[in-house]
Amino acid sequence: MAGQHHYGLILAGGRGTRFWPRSRRRTPKQLLPFFGDRTLVQETVERLRPLIPPERLWILTNRDLQRAMRRQLPEIPPRQILAEPEPRNTAPAIGLAARIVYEQDPDAVLGVFPSDHHIARPGRYRRLVKAAFQGAEQGRLMVMGIEPRWPETGYGYIEFPEGTRPGRLGAVPVLRFREKPDLETAKEFLAAGRFYWNAGMFFWRASVILDALRLHLPRTAALLDSLPPFSSRRFAAALRESFPKAENISIDYAVLEKADNVAGVVAGDIGWNDLGSWNAVYELLARRPGDNVARGQLLALESEGNYVEAGKKLVALVGVRNLVVVDTGDALLVASRSEAQKVGRVVKLLEKQKRGDLL
Repeated sequence: MAGQHHYGLILAGGRGTRFWPRSRRRTPKQLLPFFGDRTLVQETVERLRPLIPPERLWILTNRDLQRAMRRQLPEIPPRQILAEPEPRNTAPAIGLAARIVYEQDPDAVLGVFPSDHHIARPGRYRRLVKAAFQGAEQGRLMVMGIEPRWPETGYGYIEFPEGTRPGRLGAVPVLRFREKPDLETAKEFLAAGRFYWNAGMFFWRASVILDALRLHLPRTAALLDSLPPFSSRRFAAALRESFPKAENISIDYAVLEKADNVAGVVAGDIGWNDLGSWNAVYELLARRPGDNVARGQLLALESEGNYVEAGKKLVALVGVRNLVVVDTGDALLVASRSEAQKVGRVVKLLEKQKRGDLL
């Protein structure tokens, strides 16, 4: 049966600090609903379900979130919702999942997906995922590039050959990865037409990525290789002992920028958004520029472009523009939409002040 060796790893350990005060350590961004009743991680599972059934999905999160993940995702076997003993970035996380999946199915092809993105056109997206899996079956390390819609400075970029067209389903060679650019460089990328946003989605045979880690990140690969079988009673204790010793490095730096068998699929307009800030939520929900967007009761007088979320509390705005107002009862955020990326700094200040009650 087509796809019977396809597995999914959903990375779900982040804190989502730019969505404070709603996003907290035990209820971060991926566990919150933004567009209806389902949380972002539930949306991710549903989006993949036509291609990867829940019994072949794995979730990697942290110890604070493992129980909540199991409650929100009862369709996924509990043993497949794993907690990292300590955050070590994406290279060790992906290596761990590949090691476990390969042990169960040596022909496994693993897709890696963020848990907190929004995709408005899931049908188009699934066609790209299918194509990426097909490229991975041939032994390639596959990535997904998203056609840029503006000169974004907050994303890394993937450079493809001249003439690459969005929506192409075949594997396209990756020339190189580019770091987050300054604004002028981002404008050049946009004009060139061959630079795509790096969406953080990857596809590869479990055996291929494990070999790549052994070549490019040998110390971490040796730690993973030393683990007992996942079915062993000794596995959990061995993981707690060895995983924190792994290098803290992303899969991009550790493998993809060094490997010579990297290719990608290039997405056109699939409605992708990484929901990097409250402003991104506003832009997705506003029907027209200047609309006020509210989750709850709002009275707006001579006010426009605002995002308001305050539970059952009535919020009245008078003569203000382009604000984010989020009230959670124990904390109130008021920020300019244009500065919403900086909300994460509030969390860092609270950490310095040891305000654990607000984290």
